[in-house]
Amino acid sequence: MSDTRQSDCERLEYVSAMLVELRRLSGGDRHPMLSYLIEMAYLEARDILENDGSGCGDERDAVA
Repeated sequence: MSDTRQSDCERLEYVSAMLVELRRLSGGDRHPMLSYLIEMAYLEARDILENDGSGCGDERDAVA
């Protein structure tokens, strides 16, 4: 895997992890729209990692 692709994968992994934290902190019951938007951003990041053909998912599967 090229360095650029690896750094993209690492960034997306970091972003998705931070979105999980933001979702937790947003207080879903008190701020449902904010929580919803954060959840959609998380799902988009995971979808890119798993389905865009970037090889990010391939690296995780190879290590496992």
